[in-house]
Amino acid sequence: MHEQQLLTEMMNWEDDLKQDNRTDIQLTVTKWINHGMSQIPLHAKQTFYKTFDTLIFHLHSFIQNSAVQEDTRKQIIITAKAINEEINDISDLHQLPLSQLIFLAENQTSKQRLYSFVQGGVTGIGGILMSSIDIPAQTVINLRTVQSVAMCYGYELKTPYEMMISLKVFHAALLPKHLQYEQWCKLKEEIRDRDTMNYFYEGKEKLTFTTDAEFLLKQIAKLSAISLFKRKLLSGLPVISIMIGASMNYQLTRQVSEFANKFYTYRKLVEDN
Repeated sequence: MHEQQLLTEMMNWEDDLKQDNRTDIQLTVTKWINHGMSQIPLHAKQTFYKTFDTLIFHLHSFIQNSAVQEDTRKQIIITAKAINEEINDISDLHQLPLSQLIFLAENQTSKQRLYSFVQGGVTGIGGILMSSIDIPAQTVINLRTVQSVAMCYGYELKTPYEMMISLKVFHAALLPKHLQYEQWCKLKEEIRDRDTMNYFYEGKEKLTFTTDAEFLLKQIAKLSAISLFKRKLLSGLPVISIMIGASMNYQLTRQVSEFANKFYTYRKLVEDN
């Protein structure tokens, strides 16, 4: 009964994802971005995309093998063990009912949203240094968010296949809403066509596309707005800048965590049936 309810919720969410609810201003901005990107030489774009993909691959590996992520792995296992004493590793989480896996994932993503909120607020207070590390910090937080969600559903990201799937989920989750549906459908095809015995990833490893420019421009616009309102103080604090940084970063991580949760919930539903 619970799985049927989840499937209904998933279908409703997917229907919403299909809808293009952009305003005229947003459509104009998208058109301007596409026009601007078309003016950049193809070889320059390809070099940028290849470099960005390489950086994300290395960053993913670094985070996954870091002490912080190892602590997260242990916390997930300890929490799961309180539910079922037979849980000793991430792969053992497949023994738990889907409702309990969703609970574990929500518990982890709530922490990531808080980190993102605080980090955005600090960016609103800080100077050039804090602004310069905002985008890298957001990349790390949101990568960790996807990794944590994947582990909560029992997927060990140290295998090439799971690493690539999590990176594609991360990429899709960062896209503007009107571009997510296409990537969602591709992710669904990935897991449907997968050979369950396959350890390595055999699909396309390209992650970055022209559409990612909209995400980067939004981040630049956020930092510009923070800089603009930084001198407007209330009780000695740039309250407006703090609110802009905290709210926008929180909303981004909320979007990423929602997409990741939906994907891994859908994947478990497919694999269990």
